[in-house]
Amino acid sequence: MILAAAVNPEPYSSADDQILRLQRGDPEALTAILACYQNRLYRYLCRMVHDPALADDLFQQTWLRVMEKIGRYDARARFDTWLFSVAHNLAIDHLRRRHDSSLDEPYVGQDDSRITAADRLCSRGPDPLEELLESERAAILAAGMQDLPAIHREVLSLRFEEGMRLEQIAEVAAVPLSTVKSRLHRALEGLRGAVGRRSQGRPTQ
Repeated sequence: MILAAAVNPEPYSSADDQILRLQRGDPEALTAILACYQNRLYRYLCRMVHDPALADDLFQQTWLRVMEKIGRYDARARFDTWLFSVAHNLAIDHLRRRHDSSLDEPYVGQDDSRITAADRLCSRGPDPLEELLESERAAILAAGMQDLPAIHREVLSLRFEEGMRLEQIAEVAAVPLSTVKSRLHRALEGLRGAVGRRSQGRPTQ
């Protein structure tokens, strides 16, 4: 379900040993770490850049950067916060280089189908009717997120899909906690408006 992805705590504890192995220079440990975080990281990047192919490229760049910087990772910190901060920096750098993209302006796109790659990563219910209704609600929410500025898509994804605390989001985005709270409030207001317009078949802008 969009904005309600459950976070399983077990992968974090099982990944600790792999992270230590990776810091000691064992490249095979990367496979286990990827298994823990690949879906979450790819979904986050899809939310940020609206393009599955580009998200895949940034995904690869993120893990290359992780390999380069893993020696400087402080094991006392949460690995997922550090990982997402690496991905955040790469995504933001890309968005700033794009002439047609603004971090704090609503996205204007032509094709909502780009969201489907990320949406497939969301959990689905076992009951067919419930699954259908849930997928319809998820599609409306995902489309509504598409209309939001990048910084608002990011705070919603990290807070509700990735289950991060506001303090963690502040670390990922490298902004004060007060800024995260303000962005989250504005993002929720913007999402409500976008969902309302889409539900009524009205233009999003």
